[in-house]
Amino acid sequence: MRSSALHRSKDSRDKVRDIYAFISEHLYFSRPDLNLHGEPANATLLLSLLTALTGGKALVIGEPGLGKTTAAEYVCAMVYGFPLGVIWSSVVGGHPEQTEEKIVGRPDLGKLNQGEEAVIWSHFARLPVKIVDEINRLPETKQSLILNGVERGKWEYLNQSLMNDEFCLFATANYQDQGTNTLVPPLLDRFDIVVESKHPGANIASLIGQDSSQETILRHPASEETFLTALRGGRNGKQDPIAQAHKQFAKVVQQQCGVALLSHSERQTLRQGIAAMEVDLAANAFIRMVLSELSFCCQYGQKRSGEVCAEGCHYTGYLCYEVNNCASNRLPSSIYRYARALAWWLGHDHVEVEHVRLVLPYAMAHRTQWRESYLLMRERERRQEPLMLHAARQATADIFRRFHEQQHNVMQALSLAAHCLENDADITLPQGDHPLYAEIRRDLGLE
Repeated sequence: MRSSALHRSKDSRDKVRDIYAFISEHLYFSRPDLNLHGEPANATLLLSLLTALTGGKALVIGEPGLGKTTAAEYVCAMVYGFPLGVIWSSVVGGHPEQTEEKIVGRPDLGKLNQGEEAVIWSHFARLPVKIVDEINRLPETKQSLILNGVERGKWEYLNQSLMNDEFCLFATANYQDQGTNTLVPPLLDRFDIVVESKHPGANIASLIGQDSSQETILRHPASEETFLTALRGGRNGKQDPIAQAHKQFAKVVQQQCGVALLSHSERQTLRQGIAAMEVDLAANAFIRMVLSELSFCCQYGQKRSGEVCAEGCHYTGYLCYEVNNCASNRLPSSIYRYARALAWWLGHDHVEVEHVRLVLPYAMAHRTQWRESYLLMRERERRQEPLMLHAARQATADIFRRFHEQQHNVMQALSLAAHCLENDADITLPQGDHPLYAEIRRDLGLE
């Protein structure tokens, strides 16, 4: 039974790797900027693919015209099996005049005239693919409307509701200009990761547009019309027209592109396998060190926005001194989701410290509010990415170095604390200066 499950997982992983290879070679041209155990990969493309697979939420930032929305559309088209025309029909554009009726749904006027209250749901609400183009051009109230619906997978209009059994969210954002609004911290926190869609370099960029067929690879007018008709009509008896349309489009992609798409059941099985992947003790300890440095404060009990550590704090050498806000409880969920997905992508059977180290900068960059002095120091450093990601990457390197130096004592302290809690025994904990030791003592009632 176990060998059968492993075989299915391998087959699905091969399909996903084929999708990644096809997009990188034909649709989204980019440079590799990640080294995964000697395997080069582009972080934006890979993490976008893992977002679609696991039902995550990704914020894609970058300069205009560098493929932020396009990358999300290609990934979702191939992971969920929709032609591009259907994907485009569901994209929500970011502009101040955007309305709830265009985003979520509108009244069915024909039925309303007959005294029946009914909703015509938007394609954005109905489809599992949810893309918001230039989200920072939406007013904050409209941003919140989208993210509240996506977080719960439940959309409400009038007195009716719509549930999504699977979905993912991609939101793109240009850098700040006169037409953009601020993405406030509570909204940013709902994204699992942030990635930048970078310029691929002059040599690769010169290839874009040379082959006109690139624009039509995932277009198939007959399939698009079949999907749109099915979305307008709904289920007919026992036959689900959308499921039938998926099968037909998958055959088209297999014939034209030589790539096998995932079925709905394969996606569900894949997600369940990723979510069940074990996290080893060292990786768990590393995550705890990260969370302690991003939430602990010896003076005020925990980090809080607006409460700044005083000069000369005992923990000046740790990140808790450099941040101005507290890590939310969504951060560990995002770390686990993407560390497990990355381990699965690499064919590993459990999550290790290296998987966590690789995904951590993308999970914390948009959530962390740094001291101005810390950002000024990092701003002057040579870098290949925006300041928010660079600062998070350097912070990750600092925590990883401390974990490497203190791993034995930290894991021993966590083990002894667990033994104490389970057996109500008195123990002597190893002493250390890291905030995690203070957190352990608090949990044991020793402080």
